Amino acid sequence: MFSESEFIMIVGAGPTGLTLARELQRHGVPFRIVEKSAEPFTGSRGKGLQPRTQEVLDDLGLIDRFRAAGGEYPELLIHLPGGGETRRRMDPLHEPTAQVPYPNMLMVPQWRTCALLAEGVPVELGVGVTGLEQIDGGVRVTLDSGEVTTARYVVGADGGQSTVRRMLKIPFEGETFETERLTIADVRITGLDRKNWHIWADGRDFRLGLCPLPGTDDFQLTAPPSDLSIEELVATVGLEVTHVGWRSQFRANIRMVSRYRAGDVFLAGDAAHVHSPAGGQGLNTGIQDAYNLGWKLATGNDRLLDTYEEERLPVAAAVLGISTRLHRAAVDGEPDAMNREDPVLRQLSLNYRGGPLAAEHRPHPGRVRAGDRAPDAPAGDRTIFDLLRGPHATLLAFDWAGDLPGGAHRVTDPAALAAYDITAPTLVLVRPDNYLGCVSHDRADIERYERSYSPI
Repeated sequence: MFSESEFIMIVGAGPTGLTLARELQRHGVPFRIVEKSAEPFTGSRGKGLQPRTQEVLDDLGLIDRFRAAGGEYPELLIHLPGGGETRRRMDPLHEPTAQVPYPNMLMVPQWRTCALLAEGVPVELGVGVTGLEQIDGGVRVTLDSGEVTTARYVVGADGGQSTVRRMLKIPFEGETFETERLTIADVRITGLDRKNWHIWADGRDFRLGLCPLPGTDDFQLTAPPSDLSIEELVATVGLEVTHVGWRSQFRANIRMVSRYRAGDVFLAGDAAHVHSPAGGQGLNTGIQDAYNLGWKLATGNDRLLDTYEEERLPVAAAVLGISTRLHRAAVDGEPDAMNREDPVLRQLSLNYRGGPLAAEHRPHPGRVRAGDRAPDAPAGDRTIFDLLRGPHATLLAFDWAGDLPGGAHRVTDPAALAAYDITAPTLVLVRPDNYLGCVSHDRADIERYERSYSPI
């Protein structure tokens, strides 16, 4: 645990750093969050929030605000040469279920995601880090203001060009494809309906995309590199640009680190892995890095902190493989390059099975096991997610008649037993990040687990 003089330094106030700040806030852990940029980010960049990320936002008490600010992904309207049109969805809309209340991707411009996460978070803008020195019991941090301070831990969430990663001399392994570039910009257009994501293509060659951004008057423009200005490019399809805001040149940069931790310094989000935007995985993976790390930092348990890398590094590698495959399909002009029906993209099936915190003691476990995401389900007049919401671990006692410690929840609803595939009295200890930690028919297993990683 932390003394009054100890704090955690978060470097970078993007979605990853802000999610971590939110996590530390609710655990009552002192922190500072610094951001080198003098102003908050203003672009739409990573605009898709996957179903699993929406569950994280639900746990943080923010989901209603995000859903009010965002919207469903619109249907693609593909404008063909000669004036023809065709329509399709990247992924069919899915109906909510008791187990998956947020089944569809939610579109929210990245600047608004940052703004919502930053509400109530004391971000220090215009403050960069120029030096890190690991010392006994912490990290001496030098800021570009000249201030020198000592943090108990430092988390580098400062993006693909991470200063923290470079100071640690941790290699960023992978490839940059200089010839595979994409222009991205936030623009306003006259005379274009906002019910569809408009795509113009010449055969298999993508020319221009204009996606309406919910809650704004903007479209996110995407296009291959061109000698034309943005205004001239849009004019080629008979439309007029009235405003150009944030713009960027994306180049395919597919890299990750081999270590998430160096002493008392950790890496998270784009500082640890950068993806193609194909499939909407990068921002979401960063948010979930922070969700995994936050509660572990709050314990101050060194062995528990080691599990951050052990759990998240394999996930990042797998997700990087998925987004790279989708990127290659787009570069190669494959006919189904825009298809996003693969359920893995929703990130609900990502798990920590077989990892250091997954203790499955049942001789015959069902389809939901230690290390898996905790599904939602009915629980009397509440839901499982209602019971889990907050910074605590939760003991769920399914069909359990024996004694239980205070704070445990008996779950008897047949629909909940079915959702967790439980057919015998079972105890399930759910971690603070809402993954199943320990599952057993024996209370002693739960108690040993809690002692091993106290204060889970």
